[in-house]
Amino acid sequence: MSSLSASICCGVRPTGGILGYPLDRIYEEVAYVAYHFHWNPELLMDMEHSERRRWVEEVAQINRRLNEEE
Repeated sequence: MSSLSASICCGVRPTGGILGYPLDRIYEEVAYVAYHFHWNPELLMDMEHSERRRWVEEVAQINRRLNEEE
């Protein structure tokens, strides 16, 4: 029995990682941050998902503040 089959059989599931995060969503996040911060898309693609999402949120906060000032 493979280790995966054994872990499923025994009720143990592997943790960590993101399974099936949509590729189009990754490109959207990268484009958003690259556009606003002028960062290299390759740098953004290499980031961990959580770090990239954090930068997306930072850009969104900047945009919200700027829109409120107008």
